[in-house]
Amino acid sequence: MQIDFKQVIGRAEEYGPAMAKFLREMVAIPSESGREGEVIQRIKKEMEQVGFDRVEIDPMGNVLGYIGSGRHLVAMDAHVDTVGVGNPDNWEHDPFRGYEDEEVIVGRGTSDQEGGMASMVYAGRIIKDLGLEADYTLLVTGTVQEEDCDGLCWQYIIEESRIRPEFVVCTEPTCCRIHRGQRGRMEIKVTVGGVSAHGSAPERGDNAIFKMARILGELQELHGRLKDDPFLGKGSLTVTEIFFTSPSRCAVADSCTVSVDRRLTRGETWQGALEEIRRLPAVKKFGAEISMYDYDRPSYTGLVYPTECYFPAWVLEEDHPVCKTLVDSYAALFGSEPVVDKWTFSTNGVSIMGRCGIPCIGFGPGHEDQAHAPNERTWKSELVRAAAMYAVIPSIYVAKYTD
Repeated sequence: MQIDFKQVIGRAEEYGPAMAKFLREMVAIPSESGREGEVIQRIKKEMEQVGFDRVEIDPMGNVLGYIGSGRHLVAMDAHVDTVGVGNPDNWEHDPFRGYEDEEVIVGRGTSDQEGGMASMVYAGRIIKDLGLEADYTLLVTGTVQEEDCDGLCWQYIIEESRIRPEFVVCTEPTCCRIHRGQRGRMEIKVTVGGVSAHGSAPERGDNAIFKMARILGELQELHGRLKDDPFLGKGSLTVTEIFFTSPSRCAVADSCTVSVDRRLTRGETWQGALEEIRRLPAVKKFGAEISMYDYDRPSYTGLVYPTECYFPAWVLEEDHPVCKTLVDSYAALFGSEPVVDKWTFSTNGVSIMGRCGIPCIGFGPGHEDQAHAPNERTWKSELVRAAAMYAVIPSIYVAKYTD
């Protein structure tokens, strides 16, 4: 198939205003994790209007839009849930009404990551307009609960719906660079017990908070000596929450628990990460319990799909056909070599490739530093570039890297 790349870019630019309008309509619908039902319906409507061949909503509530019926199943994914607003006083514009000028669109979810959804849907329209169908089936997914439990949606799609694409393009924000990996993460719970006593005579008790203070110091020291990787960077940990129990403010605490956000670099395992903490001297001395959190919150449809809070690191090698496909697509469209890099944060790739071994690659509009920030924004030019990329990736993959 001969692709007229200038025509693809021209069509993407033509649909720029429609993408912006669609994005702003998604942003206007609050869609925190577990509350995505209305925005999913809005996406389904847009997919149908631009000409997707088939659109479904699965039992978890993910929207699945299909174009074509070829042998090679290629998927592109955007999660459509967002984090909350935080302190409204930190926003210059209403996070749902948003703001738009010639260059940017402001609002919660613009970069993270409903912008990717808008570009994917209009890539589908470009494919239809320009007859770019080939021996592939394109699956465009709008997935739920990523902000709560990254990858859970794709665990369900792969394990329960038995959908296994040849590769998945993750459209999380990359500044229109190609991202081929990320560190993994875990949510760890550390609990130590104590014995309560009256606060006037603390020597009669055994203060769990004082014990935890010793453990916290050792956790901080452990962070500094975690494994490093030349591409993904260093493993890390930080304490994110602290809880305690005590009969009153005038009593010795009889338990203390902290939550640990542990980022895993290439080569680290969940077993090893737990064992590193279990080996800390204060953890052993005080008999602290170390475990992983579980996630079992229902989706907006009511479906519960429990999992442990472990999200593996993953890396796609630069010479992999999927990485080459995106490099080729970028060079053909834009006449320059792309930057190939990695994410700092976590994505649905933790399940797609980390758990299930399906090649995953990233390319998305928006910037990583906008994720979860007040005055979140994305750039209209990046929506257009991303739509052009998504429109040609499947054809280039089939033409150059399949039999």
